[in-house]
Amino acid sequence: MPKPSRTALPRIPAPHHFGRHLSRRLPTRFRVLLVARRLPVVGPALTARRLVRLARLARRHRPSRRRPAKGWRPPAPPRGTETDAAHAPLPVRPAASSASPSPTRARPVAGARERAETGGVRTVKITAQATAAALTALLGAGAAAVAAGRVAGEAGLRPRPGRPLPTEPKLTVHTATADRITLTRALASLRPGVYGLAGEDGRHATVGRVLDTEAHRADTVVRELLDGAGEFKPGTHARFTPQVYTGTPRTALGLDYEDVEIAGLPGALPAWFVPAARATWVIAAHGLGTTREHALALMDFLHRQQLPVLDLAYRGDPGAPAAEGALSRFGADEWQDLEAAVRWAVRHGARRIVLLGWSTGASMALRVAARSEHRDRIAGLVLDSPVLSWQYALEGLARARRTPGFVLPLAVRAAEGRAGLPKERVDRAADPHALRVPVLLAQSEDDALAPYPLARAFARSRPDLIVTHTVKNAPHSAVWNRDPTTYEESLRRFLTPLM
Repeated sequence: MPKPSRTALPRIPAPHHFGRHLSRRLPTRFRVLLVARRLPVVGPALTARRLVRLARLARRHRPSRRRPAKGWRPPAPPRGTETDAAHAPLPVRPAASSASPSPTRARPVAGARERAETGGVRTVKITAQATAAALTALLGAGAAAVAAGRVAGEAGLRPRPGRPLPTEPKLTVHTATADRITLTRALASLRPGVYGLAGEDGRHATVGRVLDTEAHRADTVVRELLDGAGEFKPGTHARFTPQVYTGTPRTALGLDYEDVEIAGLPGALPAWFVPAARATWVIAAHGLGTTREHALALMDFLHRQQLPVLDLAYRGDPGAPAAEGALSRFGADEWQDLEAAVRWAVRHGARRIVLLGWSTGASMALRVAARSEHRDRIAGLVLDSPVLSWQYALEGLARARRTPGFVLPLAVRAAEGRAGLPKERVDRAADPHALRVPVLLAQSEDDALAPYPLARAFARSRPDLIVTHTVKNAPHSAVWNRDPTTYEESLRRFLTPLM
C-alpha cells in the first residue's frame, strides 16, 4: 500500500513580507522605488540586477516639471531695447487665406537649448539623488531589520527553564492573605483553573479558582491561594505558569522517590524515579518555560494508578549538562536524552513505556517513538500542547516580546542558521502516518505557540490511533490547569488498556 502524502497538515500563512511593511513606513516618493509587492528586498543581498531595476524605475517616475503659478504668463522674447519696444507699432495680423503658405517656424530663442540641457542635467541629478537616498534608506532599514531579527531569533532560542514564558502578561499583586490573593484584572488572571504564580525573584505560589463571592474592584481579581502564603508582598510582580508545584516528589506530594542519573550524550542527566507495582512505566519530559517539576502536577495521579514514573531533566535544565551553545533546538537534539531515559527504564525492568511530554517534550516523544532502538517497548504517547512546528513556536515567542511583524521572518531565518534547525514549516517527526501506537493529544484552542489548526489536522489524519482532549481559554502547556478533573479522567481512560 503506498504511503499517504504528508500534505494533510495545513499551511498556516506566514507573516507578511518585510517589503510591504517597510514601504508603508517610507516617504511616498520612495515607495515606487521599493516595488515592495513584486521585488523582495530583504533576505539575500541586493544584486546588481535589482539595483538596475530600481534605477530604471526611478527614471521612469522622475519628478515632473514644476507647473507655473496661477495667473503667471511667460515673458515675451527680447525685441531690442526698452525704448524701441515702447514706441514700436502694433503688429498687423494678416488675413487668413487658404492659398497663403504655412507660417514659418519661429527661430529658437538664444540660450533656450542651453537652458533645456541644463534642466535635463538638473532632472537627472535630482533623480540620482532620490535614488541614492532611497537605496540608503532601504539598506539602512534592511540592516536594522536584520539585526532586530537576529536578536529576536537569539532570544527565542534561549528560553530560561523555570521562568514563565513571555506569552503571559505581568501581573501586580495588590493584597495577599493566608487563603486568597488579589491580582491585576486581566484575561490571564480571570482564567478558570489552577495555576502557578512565579515571581521575578524565584518566588512561587499556587492559585486556584476566581472567588465570585468576593467584592471585586474594576481593576482587580480575587483568587483562591492554595499554597505559598506569605511569598508575595503587595506591589510585587508575577506571571502565571502551568508549573504548579516546586520541590521534589517528597516535599511537594509526600511520595517516596529515588534520585537517579541517566547516561546521556551530553553527560549525566538527573531524574526522579517514583516506583510503583506495574510493569508499564511513564517517562515524563517537560517543555518550554518549565522544569521537571512540571510533571509533579500529574505524579500523584499516576502513582494512584500504580504506574512507575521516571521524570527526566534533559540538557539545559538546572542540574543537567548545558546544551550546545546554550541554545534550545525545540527537541531536534534533546530527543536523544529522552531516548537515554528509555534505555535506562528498559534495563531496570520496564516492559512497556508510555511517553508523556509537554510542548517540546511532546516533540521529543514523537521522535523517540519513531527512532528509538526500543520502540517496540513504547505502548503509547501522551502529547500535551505538542510543538509540531518550531518556526511557529519561535514566531510566537518573538511576537510575545513585541517584535514587529515584518521582523518575524528574519528571526526565523536567523534562528535557522544559528541553531541549524530544519527548514520545514511542519516537523518531519510530526508525520501522523508514521505512528504505530495510540496517542492522547491534549490541546488548547488558544495556544499561542502550538497552533490549534496543526494539532487538529494531526489528529484528524489518524482517527484510528489519536484521541483528543481539547479545551478553550488555556495558555501553552496548561490543558491540565484549565480543568484537572476532566484531564485526569481522559488520561485514565487512555492508560487503562495500556497497563
